[in-house]
Amino acid sequence: MIKIDIKHTIKTSKKDIYLEFKADIKKGSVSAIFGESGAGKTTLLKIISGLIKPDFGYLKVDDEIYFDSARSINLAIQKRKIGFMFQDYALFPNMNVKENLCFATKDKARVNELLELMNLKDFEKFYPKELSGGQAQRVALARALAMNPKILLLDEPLSALDFKMRAFLQDELCKILNHFKITTLLVSHNLAEIYKLSDQILELKEGKIVKNISAKDFFTHSNISAKLRLSAVLLDIKKSDILVILTLLLNKDLIKITLSEEEFLKDYKDIKIGDTLILSIKAFNPIIVGKI
Repeated sequence: MIKIDIKHTIKTSKKDIYLEFKADIKKGSVSAIFGESGAGKTTLLKIISGLIKPDFGYLKVDDEIYFDSARSINLAIQKRKIGFMFQDYALFPNMNVKENLCFATKDKARVNELLELMNLKDFEKFYPKELSGGQAQRVALARALAMNPKILLLDEPLSALDFKMRAFLQDELCKILNHFKITTLLVSHNLAEIYKLSDQILELKEGKIVKNISAKDFFTHSNISAKLRLSAVLLDIKKSDILVILTLLLNKDLIKITLSEEEFLKDYKDIKIGDTLILSIKAFNPIIVGKI
């Protein structure tokens, strides 16, 4: 269990944002930190890792205090059992793949396990400049896991990859997180990624938590009136029992929409693969409202 209750002023060129974050993160869960740019997501990860000292509050991981302003406790970065995967991977260019992992741990068995698990054994002597984007991503993740952390922090881990590689590595990342059962905080703007990977979603707006709900509730809640209308290309139509599942491409993301067979036959039986459909977004729950 991670118990977080911190307050911190974030200074920006436009205006100062007061980050107030209070939440309990369940052990072994994947919690997505979601929100617009400048909401305080990356700052929160840096506070947890120890890269930034917050103004007030406390941070407790299991039975260990990482930060407590009232008691003047601020555990050093190297003493926090945290794996941090940055957006740009931050691999050491002068070290090969295996050396990058060995920098994080002296446990050779752990390094070899991760090389095998991440399908990197054949690339262990490669240097970062010789790796593809997907390979570099796997090395960065392996290095973050090498120290056997209690917390894994992922800051837009797949944002630099193309659509096909991103979709593939979302599946790989899902398997890895399920395998290690490490408490994970994921910062991402990609809703498909959040949907696939997370158990809980904490939405930030100008430094404040405006939602703290399960991923299921976040994506199915539809009490808010539609605010966005977007177009998406229909890629697949699949029947499953009494349901019809539509797969659509929205920009570079895949989304799925489920309709009852009755609704599909009544309103959308004439749509075909390749059609562009108009979507209405209700709290990130898309419904079809027309065809272009």
